Amino acid sequence: QVQLVESGGGEVQPGGSLRLSCAASGIIFSLYSMGWYRQAPGKQRELVAAITRRSSTDYVDSVKGRFTISRDNTKNTVYLQMNGLKPEDTAVYYCKANYVSVYWGQGTQVTVSS
Repeated sequence: QVQLVESGGGEVQPGGSLRLSCAASGIIFSLYSMGWYRQAPGKQRELVAAITRRSSTDYVDSVKGRFTISRDNTKNTVYLQMNGLKPEDTAVYYCKANYVSVYWGQGTQVTVSS
C-alpha cells in the first residue's frame, strides 16, 4: 500500500518560514521524481517545486529564491523549505510521487497571515 504523508503545515506571519515534509512508504522512493504542488481556494492546483531522482530541481517563478526542495532517500522523505512566506503562498500543499505510477498525499494547509 502506497502512502505519502505530508506534515509541517501551519499558520505563519508574512516573512516567516515553514518546512514541509512528505514521508513515502510502499514505493522504491529513490526511483521516483517528487513534487510539491499547491492549491489555493478557487484556483487550480499548481506545481511549486520538483526534484528528480538525481536531485535536479525546478521551481515555479513565484517561489524561486524563497523555497528549496530536497530529498533524503535514506528516509524516503522529500522536503520543502519555505522562507520569506507571503500571503499569496496560502494554500493546501500536496506531495506527488511520479515514476511508472503517480501517487498523491492528502495535503497540508499552509496559511500566511498577519
